[in-house]
Amino acid sequence: MLDADFVKSHGLGNDYIVVDAAHFGIALTPERVRLLCHRHLGLGSDGVLEISATDDRFSVKIWNPDGSEAERSGNGLRIAAKFLSEHGYTIEHSFTIVTAAGPVKTEVYRDAGRVVAVRLEMGRAVIDRGVKTLDVPGYRLDVTVVSVGNPHCVVFGQPQTRDSLLAIGPLVENHARFPARINVQLAAPDTRDRVRALVWERGAGHTLASGTSACAVAAVCYDRGLVDGKVTVVMEGGQLDVEVAKDLSIIMTGPVEEVFVGSLSPDMRRRLVEVQ
Repeated sequence: MLDADFVKSHGLGNDYIVVDAAHFGIALTPERVRLLCHRHLGLGSDGVLEISATDDRFSVKIWNPDGSEAERSGNGLRIAAKFLSEHGYTIEHSFTIVTAAGPVKTEVYRDAGRVVAVRLEMGRAVIDRGVKTLDVPGYRLDVTVVSVGNPHCVVFGQPQTRDSLLAIGPLVENHARFPARINVQLAAPDTRDRVRALVWERGAGHTLASGTSACAVAAVCYDRGLVDGKVTVVMEGGQLDVEVAKDLSIIMTGPVEEVFVGSLSPDMRRRLVEVQ
């Protein structure tokens, strides 16, 4: 089991702090998560994965950097699977991790004893057929709204530039149509097996990569007839391979890396306790 306070890992530049809920010693709250994720005052990350492990049952609570909770995270789940595999929680190659959106079957791939990639069975995408366009200030957007365990709005026909993402992302995330907010992607299919995407993540903002975003983009492009069932989604942080079945069931495979294992200083631990 983990003999430090936390692990820091990333999937394509989307980084998470991972803690064992029973071992960390401080109950996580939105305020404490915001401090941990702060790039200057805390450890700095795109979120916190709070792992609970009882016998062979694993679950993860996914915290966004603003202190809100995410139902599911593809990058986060790959990181969680690597964490469980490399810190003594399981020796199995395949196991299930329970999220707020339900269980996810995982399979880890090792090289020289280290987990280098993880395959996730992400369930079935569900498309909202009632939303085809979205009006935001300055734009009428061509969109598809889809759930892959968490909500996404995939936008087509916009420039693949960071300026475009920064302009459109927050407008769509906070649109009145989505009272619980929504993740946003600017998608641009290149070929039948390759799509580019820029990611604006609910509760985090501009993000180098997102596993559920890649799944959402692949599923929507497949549903629109733009790609075949096996597609590579290319994001700023790298690429993920996504398989989409005819019923929109999704399998996603991608890399994962551990950055460091660490312990909180007495100063940081005291500040975490103080913020409640």
